[in-house]
Amino acid sequence: MSLPSSHITGWGSYVPERILTNADLADIVETNDEWIVSRSGIRERHIAAPGETSSVMATHAARKALAQAGVTASELNLILVGTCTADYRTPSTACLIQHALGARCGALDLQAGCPGFLYALTVADQFVRAGSCRHVLVIGVEHLSPYVDYTDRSTCVLFGDGAGAAIVSAREEPGGIRAWMLGSDGAQPDILWAPAGGGARPIGHEELDQRLQYVRMQGQEVFKFATLIAAPAVEEVLQKAGACLEEIDWFLLHQANLRIIEAIARRLKVPMEKMVVTVDRYGNTSAASIPMALCDAIAEGRIHAGQRLMLLSFGAGLTWSAMLVEWTART
Repeated sequence: MSLPSSHITGWGSYVPERILTNADLADIVETNDEWIVSRSGIRERHIAAPGETSSVMATHAARKALAQAGVTASELNLILVGTCTADYRTPSTACLIQHALGARCGALDLQAGCPGFLYALTVADQFVRAGSCRHVLVIGVEHLSPYVDYTDRSTCVLFGDGAGAAIVSAREEPGGIRAWMLGSDGAQPDILWAPAGGGARPIGHEELDQRLQYVRMQGQEVFKFATLIAAPAVEEVLQKAGACLEEIDWFLLHQANLRIIEAIARRLKVPMEKMVVTVDRYGNTSAASIPMALCDAIAEGRIHAGQRLMLLSFGAGLTWSAMLVEWTART
């Protein structure tokens, strides 16, 4: 008996109603629309309302994904949530989502920075291929706005809140998740991190005075890292799948910065027309960016059965991941 394949059968996304434009930011910090767009490609981002936490946003996205897949919450075998902005230190955000959906299954968070959704997809793929799970709910969600220092113009212009979800189901037909890779290098965590708030440096008066609870980033180092790992990661996945670059119909990259996406396209010698871009509308939503971009591309009628998608993400850790998906769902 052959082992099943892992297929994305449902998808859904959610963004808060409030939009923070570049003009709005110019009233908060010394910046302007031209400066932000030229350096990041971002024009606006969505900001969660009070009480609109990661679990709340993720539950909205999950319900859409379940409805799209025609799967009920009671049929889920596992819930995996990629996030670095959990509602609480404990319990996990996944457990809160499980209760909100009325599911009866295991649930856990994965903290892998921006590649959190792809990391979670690889775990789902393994459970499905092993025959242990029939339907896995995979979510990427971030509630980043509370961790953004709105006095620091180098970071506050970048980040937004949102959630994206996918149902990964077992199917006997070929296709679906074809190959993937995971990478990490923790030698320089300070390239992208929040220095205080964990066990290494709990938050006290000194940390608050120095604003160490907020995200800090060395932008040039992140740019260098992302553009260096992209081609080797994509090549590794193509080799595993026995595919070539020309066979890829769409590239869904982590929506960190338009300049990074353009630089990776040049390195891969891929036209920008094949790159799905949503960073202008949502900013950097970390682990939520790829599933949100996927949902937008489907809604726009760009993704069809039989197409091949290359997913690539990179972020804090430093971590990175790539995945080749042969799309089989009817859109």
